[in-house]
Amino acid sequence: MIKTTTHSLIARTTPALKPVALASLLLCQGWAMAQTAATPTAPTETVEVIGTSPLPGQGVPREALPYTTHVIKRKALEEGQADNLSDHLARRVPGVLVNDIQGSPFQGDLSFRGYRASGLLGAPQGLSVYLDGVRVNEPFGDVVNWDLIPEFSVDALSLVPGANPAFGLNSLGGAIAMTTATGRTAPGLRADLSLGSFGRKRLDASHGAMHEGGWNHYVAVGGFDEAGWRDYSKGDLAHVNAKLGHSGALGQFSLGLLHGQSTLIGNGLVPWVTLDEDGQGTADLGALRRSAVYTHPDLTRNRLSQLTGSWSRSLDGGMNLETLVWWRDSRRETVNGDEAEEVVEGSDVNASLNGTLTTQRGGGLSLALSGRSGAHQWQFGGTLESARVRYEQTEQEGEFDDSRGVVPEDEPAELSAKVVGSTRTLGLYATDTFKLGTHTHITGTLRFNQTRVSNQLDTVDDDSGELEVKPTETFTYRTWNPALGLAHRLDAGPTLFANVARNTRVPTVIELGCADPEEPCRLPAGLQADPYLKPVVSTSLEVGARFGGLQAKPGQARGSLTLYRTDNRDDILFSSVSVTGQLGYFRNFDRTRHQGLDAELQQRWGAWTVGLGYSYLEATYQADGVLRQGERNVTITPGTRLAGLPKHQFKLALDGELSPGWTVGLDAQLLSSRGVAGNEDGLLEDGDDDQVRLKLPGYGLLNLRTSWKPAGLKGVELFANVRNVFNRQSQSFGALAETQFDAQGRYTGAGTEALFVAPGAPRAIQVGVRVRL
Repeated sequence: MIKTTTHSLIARTTPALKPVALASLLLCQGWAMAQTAATPTAPTETVEVIGTSPLPGQGVPREALPYTTHVIKRKALEEGQADNLSDHLARRVPGVLVNDIQGSPFQGDLSFRGYRASGLLGAPQGLSVYLDGVRVNEPFGDVVNWDLIPEFSVDALSLVPGANPAFGLNSLGGAIAMTTATGRTAPGLRADLSLGSFGRKRLDASHGAMHEGGWNHYVAVGGFDEAGWRDYSKGDLAHVNAKLGHSGALGQFSLGLLHGQSTLIGNGLVPWVTLDEDGQGTADLGALRRSAVYTHPDLTRNRLSQLTGSWSRSLDGGMNLETLVWWRDSRRETVNGDEAEEVVEGSDVNASLNGTLTTQRGGGLSLALSGRSGAHQWQFGGTLESARVRYEQTEQEGEFDDSRGVVPEDEPAELSAKVVGSTRTLGLYATDTFKLGTHTHITGTLRFNQTRVSNQLDTVDDDSGELEVKPTETFTYRTWNPALGLAHRLDAGPTLFANVARNTRVPTVIELGCADPEEPCRLPAGLQADPYLKPVVSTSLEVGARFGGLQAKPGQARGSLTLYRTDNRDDILFSSVSVTGQLGYFRNFDRTRHQGLDAELQQRWGAWTVGLGYSYLEATYQADGVLRQGERNVTITPGTRLAGLPKHQFKLALDGELSPGWTVGLDAQLLSSRGVAGNEDGLLEDGDDDQVRLKLPGYGLLNLRTSWKPAGLKGVELFANVRNVFNRQSQSFGALAETQFDAQGRYTGAGTEALFVAPGAPRAIQVGVRVRL
């Protein structure tokens, strides 16, 4: 008989929330305030146009869209004073979460409704990300390098929910589209300089201008450096983004150059408590010293160069033609100090220094034609892109020093795997928004994708130790993905909407090269010639209501409520063999499901604006199976929750002006508890009879900010902010694993069961000056 004991690190619990009722009450209250605040004078109606594909075309009026798109402009990013783009999204947008798995501010693991856009190789990616129409999910693993995005140049950001086929492959849970500034949109000199806790320094500057003959230019540079709040976590990055544009009788064209590079330390998880057989915890390395790391180094060097050329022109009949060509060249180096896979008795070798080198080069062409025909607003488009990937992995024996750093032995590093791969994708799509009535619109989308993935692998044979050349493998995937939605605005009331959509993610080179449980791989990858993986097919359904515009107007409110469900068939998951050693393999899992609701409300009273957001998420496996998580074989049954995702999130933002030129603001996030990877079935070890469910406690964070524009200094603004005001300890991700060190960080090799966590950053202060001339 199985005895079930629920174990949690939470000191106390709160009653379960009724998410649908709570969100509905929030929306109804906002609608009531909007009606109460209405004035007798009819306001001038503003038509807000939203892009519905990476090349936005003429855009579609927001009221016609069968889903709620979140749009964030440059002004809001500056006023929010968040650490970076992903941090701003996590503070303000319902359903967005950032897990600090790596511990570096620019290596955040961002998710929306449980779907990820992460820099972690091996993470199940589910969001597509675009910068000026160029897809920035890398070919090798679909990862997103947030550190290589020129954030200071971003002029607007849109988050489109659901499995929208117009945004191409990997848009399972949504898509993020960013546009950067030009000499038209950001003229003059702009500069931001800030200093902060833990040696943080940041400088960004740009200049844009219009010239005679229709020419314009824009150049932006940026740099970031910090010592980091955790041990051995120094990081730095730099960007250059330049554009040259022209507008004339033949249309508008723009040439762009982006270069970025970074050196970041992502120290990852640290043992927080060791566990006995009953799940009772004893404080370990991380709990005794918050800034501690498990092992080091954990270094990542990224470099990117990107060239773009775009051209658009208005044609007869109200049509618009857009073209975009691009070329990307990226390089990624990693050095990781890990435990040795095997420790020979009597040998000093107990660690391994693992290195990787990945180069990716690729380019593409996109075309889009949009127009209006009677009650139809349509767009046809296509994308052709190709990329080549080269990857090498090395291993070098070593031993741990007193700081748990890996000191390499005299023997040089040995090549353990390499791969040369390529991907080629053709995508064709059509979308049409049909005005069925005065306030009723139907939107239909259809997209065809064909992707060819090939790789040639060389790996070390376990028996002979020789490098084996594997045959070239090639897989071709063809998919048709539709979407259909309806939006209807009630007379002087909210807009009701419903949308159903399907999209696909095909396996990447790394996933196809590491899909054999008999030949587990080390992430970033120890690759083998492996079985075929099926593409992930996601079907999303969402219904809801919204009122107001993108931003609340003075004396008025805006809000939205969305209920959604996304079912994934043949989801691609990484089944780890060792959390600390990075071994595992990719596999298809029959079904997973993400369902819940997102709600938001914003109200303006004079110079003050308050925003509320709430999200509820149930992310579960929907089939039987066994997943390898760390040192465990986790038994999965339908309804088992995915680890690392809280059910409830509540967000608050308040901004106002105390006096002319002096503004203050705050934002707060409350997150409920979340499960631990490797403990999804409630067991600490395979074969246990008693269930011990581990949970990371929920937590709340408060951030304060202020800015002042001195009356005598035109174009100058001083700002300051405090993050995590009350210095709350938090953990955003947890995993069950064995630690080879004691609580003081001394190597024992005993392999004690422990709860590893990603600790949240402590209180930090930042001050700076902003110049606009």
